[in-house]
Amino acid sequence: MSTLASSATVHCVPERAWARYCALRAIQNAFGRLATALVTDGVSALVTDESCDVTRHLCPQVPPPGSDSIDFFLKLSVETLFFIFYYMEGTKAQYLAAKALKKQSWRFHTKYMMWFQRHEEPKVITDEYEQGTYVYFDFEKWSQRKKEGFKFEYKFLEDRDLN
Repeated sequence: MSTLASSATVHCVPERAWARYCALRAIQNAFGRLATALVTDGVSALVTDESCDVTRHLCPQVPPPGSDSIDFFLKLSVETLFFIFYYMEGTKAQYLAAKALKKQSWRFHTKYMMWFQRHEEPKVITDEYEQGTYVYFDFEKWSQRKKEGFKFEYKFLEDRDLN
């Protein structure tokens, strides 16, 4: 159990709910960054209003212990990891999301800027590429899709070690 303290009361929250809360906070932080970026790009119709933040007075202002660890990120859903990766660019959270995705056998394709995972063993493997059926995350449609006969050229594989 984790403790969530507001100004007047203390609530005990089950670990699973706490993990969901932390994921929602990451999403909320990412949206705040997105809104700021859009406003600075000249979109004046978008206004972020702090008074609309209903959860701010209910939520702790300090992240929970361990929420910046790979163990925490490995507990998040794959879609949450994709959201963090694509919307929290340049942050430690993006790095940890990428590391968690790689531990789950996802591979980043630098040409398409998408994550791929083998659906089955490749039909062809050479020194330059492998070809077979892959599942990839389409960030524009926000869904996982299957691609048969895909040729994954190793020169486009992001293979930096994230340790």
